[in-house]
Amino acid sequence: MSAPIKDFITHHYRHFNAAALIDGAQGYCDHLASGGKMMVTLAGAMSTAELGLSLAEMIRQDKVHLICCTGANLEEDVFNLVAHDYYVRVPNYRDLSPADEQKLLDRHLNRVTDTCIPEEEAMRRMERAMLEVWMNADQKNEQYFPHEFIYQVLRSGKYEEYYQIDPRNSWMLAAAEKNIPIVVPGWEDSTLGNMYAAAVIRGDVKNVHTVRTGIEYMTWLADFYTEITADSSLGMFQIGGGIAGDFPICVVPMLHQDLERDSIPLWGYFCQISDSTTSYGSYSGAVPNEKITWGKLGVDTPKFIVESDATIVAPLMFAYILGW
Repeated sequence: MSAPIKDFITHHYRHFNAAALIDGAQGYCDHLASGGKMMVTLAGAMSTAELGLSLAEMIRQDKVHLICCTGANLEEDVFNLVAHDYYVRVPNYRDLSPADEQKLLDRHLNRVTDTCIPEEEAMRRMERAMLEVWMNADQKNEQYFPHEFIYQVLRSGKYEEYYQIDPRNSWMLAAAEKNIPIVVPGWEDSTLGNMYAAAVIRGDVKNVHTVRTGIEYMTWLADFYTEITADSSLGMFQIGGGIAGDFPICVVPMLHQDLERDSIPLWGYFCQISDSTTSYGSYSGAVPNEKITWGKLGVDTPKFIVESDATIVAPLMFAYILGW
């Protein structure tokens, strides 16, 4: 079977960060081949960078078993799904003046580096559907996690008339079809989180706990990690840094140190893609070995770090893993 991207990478990527890319990708393959499971974490704006073009296929091919992402990545994949044609790219974004930025705001375009998300077609369109499921659950005194509410809307077909990309390129659709569990720490710090807070303030939603959040995600993750590692090793493929990576990796020391469940295994694989240089006091810039001191990784855990732009590196690593 032809694998032109993988063959190109294998031939050309021989040293430095290029070699680390291969080592991390092959380590991912080896972990799965040995019966392990994998969690992928998404920081930054990877959904607006359209990582779904490769991540969706990773999910469909059972190479991802858990996702931890920011609230922004959760919603922005769906924004792109229903409003892609209204996005505006600004290739000269580095040259924008404050007045130029104001003009974008006046057009209701919210900029993420070189890409502007349209407020009405993406955010408000999604708000209307989400408000419906939030209010419905609230009236029934039901509670769900943020990703479960989005799954409800995607599975209902409410958005299908608005699809503006090939649905196969939406990682959220792929995750909903596979029912992949998603952990979304700090969901409140997102566009939908703000909209939900507004709905509570207006009184549209009476019970603020209708949407389950942080601590409940951690308690769910503790049970999930305990259950899945009874039979399989769970690895962690971290794209970027921040809360999307720091939150889930802490479940292991919590299980060991706070619950005294010493028999729970450590993470079985770890790889991080980050352009944050090694530094003091920075989680994103901490080398993997520092995590040993926190009881997150072991001396023998396969550890990899690729110091580069995740929008470039992640699709290449996924292509290698997929055999493209």
